Amino acid sequence: MTQDQEYLRLASADNFRDVAGTGYATRDGGKVRTGVFYRSNDLRLTGDDFEALQAIGLTAVIDLRSPTEIAVHPDPEVPGAENLHFDAIGIPIERLSSLTSRAEAVALMDEVYRGFVVEQHCRTAFGGVLRQLAAGGPQLFHCSQGKDRTGWVAALLLHIAGVDDPTIESDYLLTNARSAASRARVEAEIEKHGGPDLVAVYEPTLIVDVEYLDAAWAAVEELYGDRSAYLRDGLGLDDATLVRLRELLRDS
Repeated sequence: MTQDQEYLRLASADNFRDVAGTGYATRDGGKVRTGVFYRSNDLRLTGDDFEALQAIGLTAVIDLRSPTEIAVHPDPEVPGAENLHFDAIGIPIERLSSLTSRAEAVALMDEVYRGFVVEQHCRTAFGGVLRQLAAGGPQLFHCSQGKDRTGWVAALLLHIAGVDDPTIESDYLLTNARSAASRARVEAEIEKHGGPDLVAVYEPTLIVDVEYLDAAWAAVEELYGDRSAYLRDGLGLDDATLVRLRELLRDS
């Protein structure tokens, strides 16, 4: 796949995309292999999009949502793909409902991303996801909006592949463009029930921001010293798993 080729898009899951983009460059001159790992928001799919997803030949659909989220919109059964669940902590609903300012919303998002590193529950989930992905592709992982829990897993994969931080950040921020339609629907519902001022309060929780990603990386450095130690000691990934992930991720 070249930079000029459009990769698979799903209209009913607007934040669905290949983790590799169109083949991101690595720091050592290689590139990330496409068609191995996919990321998405929740899979409320039209018939056409379901057929397109089935055509990928997925072996697993990995759900990062809570049981409550799953109960509202369960994943479809994709033929040939095992449905797996690793419950990572997302944005707590009870905290969302009590937000009164944009500054509180930003602070909440920083806390959520720091929790990806600090909370044992999250480390268990993310370690389990990466071990499952090391079994081989093609596999898909997702959460509700495909931006925070999913965005963290994608950032870790690209780091493992050897992609530089500016590219990781650029890929992470693609969510804001790709999910514009679904975000607009959420904002419309918020405005309907709480008015435009409430939309402004909640807006930081509906997007991604490099500040959030940086909060997670800062927690990694604070608690583990570097990312290698986080992957090894925090997520419990052994050398064989990391080597296998690199082999899967890298095209050269």
